[in-house]
Amino acid sequence: MSFYRSESTILIDYKNSLNTLDSLKSDEYFLPTEVAIHNKSNDCWVSCNGVVYDLTDLCKLWLCTRAIKPIIAYAGKDISHWFDHNRDDIKYYIHPVTGVSVPYCPHGPIPDVSDYVVPSTDWRPLNKCPWWLDEKYKLGKLTKNPRPCRIINVLTKTSCVIMVCEEDTIKRIQERASLFIPHGQNYSWTFEGKDINLDGTLTENNIPDERERFVACGLPEDYYVPSIMCYYIDEEDLYESD
Repeated sequence: MSFYRSESTILIDYKNSLNTLDSLKSDEYFLPTEVAIHNKSNDCWVSCNGVVYDLTDLCKLWLCTRAIKPIIAYAGKDISHWFDHNRDDIKYYIHPVTGVSVPYCPHGPIPDVSDYVVPSTDWRPLNKCPWWLDEKYKLGKLTKNPRPCRIINVLTKTSCVIMVCEEDTIKRIQERASLFIPHGQNYSWTFEGKDINLDGTLTENNIPDERERFVACGLPEDYYVPSIMCYYIDEEDLYESD
């Protein structure tokens, strides 16, 4: 018999808890699923070379122009294949007719990229920072490893599984799990009976991600998900202990 008399495992999608941009920081990491839900012209995120961009204002600036159509079409997706990773710039190719090096835009011209592929007297150099180098559009970084994390609320005897970023600290995971544990800071977070360093990541707290090992053994990757136990801290108990 399970210790939890009414345990319910809930797969929480973080997209429901991401409501505003006010709390976003430049060093914050995002899941691919977080980027994917911002897929409209009035709410447009993309990822490129490990960086997450909010191009909503760019869409407004280039509204009703041909150049913004590829951006809107790829809203919520990764566009790294448009760019040269080594140069951190748009890709170029040699035009087969003119022999001139021109920007590679497989889906049509994009903002801040000239759409001239042949010499023209109308061509003008870009006199400002292109949007992919402009810090105001950068939200943070794309995680290199989205991983599952099970959180067990001992007080309510329920559990949930959420996807988190490998780079997330436990404090950040507390924010992600706020729908499940609204006041996570009032709980003691432990793993295998030991207190967790809230400023460290799951890996730094020796909480392994063994999905590759399971798959190599022919087991489902979710065969085992490490569980973090959350014990509610009663303020009266703290006062009594003092």
